[in-house]
Amino acid sequence: MKFRAAIATAAAVPLTLGLAACGNNEPAATGYKPSTPATTPAAQKPATTTAKPATVARLNRVTFVPAMTTAIAKQKSWHTTGTMTVNGTPAMTIDGYQTTNPVAMSMEMSGAALEGKVGKVIVVKGTAYVSMPGLAPAGKFVKFKSGLNSQLSELVEGGDPTKIYKSFGSSMVNVKYVGVQTVLGQALDRYDVTVNTAKALAAQGKKVPEGVPSTLTYSMFMDKTHLIRRMSFEMGPAEMVMDMTSYNKPVDITAPPASKIVSQ
Repeated sequence: MKFRAAIATAAAVPLTLGLAACGNNEPAATGYKPSTPATTPAAQKPATTTAKPATVARLNRVTFVPAMTTAIAKQKSWHTTGTMTVNGTPAMTIDGYQTTNPVAMSMEMSGAALEGKVGKVIVVKGTAYVSMPGLAPAGKFVKFKSGLNSQLSELVEGGDPTKIYKSFGSSMVNVKYVGVQTVLGQALDRYDVTVNTAKALAAQGKKVPEGVPSTLTYSMFMDKTHLIRRMSFEMGPAEMVMDMTSYNKPVDITAPPASKIVSQ
């Protein structure tokens, strides 16, 4: 794969990583305590009652973004793994870590989209270090500052999830509650979130790439505290599925040593 195509593929990943930032493995407490039944006189037959299930408030177009951002704001780090398939055939796998304060990212990519080789992107203090087939020798990185290259700038800026969350507010078309699905052994609420692609990218100061549909629907799998545990989407023949784990665990992301940085 040519470097430009490889970096374009990689640029989409931080956006989904930021979008899918998520939370904590602890289930939310319900606060429910059964009351002590009153004593029934022996001569009187106790009445039979059927308890009505508690009404569960579902998120909607107005409440989805506030609920998601409130939950995500508590998260300082996470681990994301994912697979992109094209026509059902694995094309790329990703394995990445991100932190929110400071904003940093370390991500590895491999698979057919990179001709079976491994690429790596590290973002630290607004600078991207890219190790990509056709760009740098194996194990070496080229250093880029945000803004010097539009595609690499997307890599750097994509590491800041708050830009993605803000774009949801202005670009959301619809939110649909699908139901409860079991993912990685957890019962999660699935919401299908449709956004206006042009508005979402405009909110991030970007143009719509050629071939991108006018709307895009993300399937977001949330726990009861509205933390996202899985995110997936389809774009033509391509499908991306990403899972998030290791929330709020210590992550140390540092720039490569000078000995591993080469010139373009």
